[in-house]
Amino acid sequence: MASDGPTPLERFINGILPENPLYRQVLGTCPSLAVTGNMKAAMTMAGAVAFVLVCANVMTSLIRGFLKPHLRILVFILLIAAFVTIADRFLAAYMYEMSKELGPYVPLIIVNCIIICRCEVCASKQGVLPSLTDALGQSAGYALALASLATVRELLGSGSWFGIQLFWGEGAEQYRWVLMGQPPGAFLTLGLLMGLSVWIGQVWGRRTKPRVSG
Repeated sequence: MASDGPTPLERFINGILPENPLYRQVLGTCPSLAVTGNMKAAMTMAGAVAFVLVCANVMTSLIRGFLKPHLRILVFILLIAAFVTIADRFLAAYMYEMSKELGPYVPLIIVNCIIICRCEVCASKQGVLPSLTDALGQSAGYALALASLATVRELLGSGSWFGIQLFWGEGAEQYRWVLMGQPPGAFLTLGLLMGLSVWIGQVWGRRTKPRVSG
């Protein structure tokens, strides 16, 4: 019997670059720009989003037979809110300084379009395994996008990576690209990396496209 959609492995792979939530679908841009000033904050945010996305997708898939069309979005948001609360309280209890640095952006995961989109597009229509691999792939793609943004901004803005000073130490502050630590630098970096990801996708598509013999 023909498959109704991508296989679990294809869903996982698609989430990394072909359907990257930030670079290709352009979802969740507000928190992505806000938390990518350094790698520690970016990876903490990526972990929180991954936890919520995986849990929400799996739970939505398990109860998909009980979902009513006019109530499904409400159910998605309630499920997401429950897992966001767990993530937010965990950060406040065990990573208090990071919780303060991220501020409102962890609670705002509740309305993150990435998670609601995957619940609607995949989890509400597929079994647990495809929903799980879809969530893992999208989480990996989102983490990759945040890591690339934060790496460029932290390296150019402060000369460090994960807080480890690599260059531009004392006496070399004048060489730091201060713009990268500010909102314009975040927009500039996102635009350049988004263009790069589209170019890579086009090149990869041309190489993998089967040739038609004349």
